[in-house]
Amino acid sequence: MYPTALVTGGSRGIGKAIVQQLFEQGYNVAINYFRSETCAVELAAELNKHSLGNKAIAICADVSNASQVKIMFEETKKHLGTVSLLVNNTGISQQKLFSDITEAEWDTMFSVNVKSMFLCCRQALTDMIHNKNGKIINISSMWGQVGASCEVHYSASKAAVIGLTKALAKEVGPSHIQVNCVAPGVIKTAMNSHLDKQTLEMLKEETPLGVIGTTEDVAQMVGFLASDHSDFITGQVFGINGGMVI
Repeated sequence: MYPTALVTGGSRGIGKAIVQQLFEQGYNVAINYFRSETCAVELAAELNKHSLGNKAIAICADVSNASQVKIMFEETKKHLGTVSLLVNNTGISQQKLFSDITEAEWDTMFSVNVKSMFLCCRQALTDMIHNKNGKIINISSMWGQVGASCEVHYSASKAAVIGLTKALAKEVGPSHIQVNCVAPGVIKTAMNSHLDKQTLEMLKEETPLGVIGTTEDVAQMVGFLASDHSDFITGQVFGINGGMVI
């Protein structure tokens, strides 16, 4: 019997690496996507091709929509079993002067980056609390810890993720449910593809380890938190940033 994980935004970038890591660890994995259907379906097919018995499926849902989140969990349970591990990875970013941010952009940022986690946590906890067991891992950002100029709405949303993680960990801890947070630094992903070579070199210089992180760096931390080795850890924020934030 394989445990079941659901990874939101799991078709590309950090999410894809997390899906691959969890599948290698023996999880059934539901790969949530919203627009990247081809990427999600191809990823599931590739994983299933090399499966030792566990299974991956792709599920479309707008995770900022409560009814779609409910259906997503029902479909996951139907095909893979009850979700015992939730990884809230869905997120968007935007660089903009604070004075230029519109109300609609602010609302969209919080809907995707925060409301989605609220909805998915709430749905997952229905079974987790009943089973007195479960793990939730929320993906934040180092900018949620220290803030980023020209990314106020993004930074504020990621700080909210950290607050959600800590408060929820206290509330559901008595039910033997762990809630932790991973806060990546600058990672080689499509989200950071707009950064030019000069900016990347500057970021490397500001990082004590002198390198830019990879999606695998983040996925391996998630894999640890998803394993039995992390059973006495909850409410914590793990920075994967090469020492840029200490």
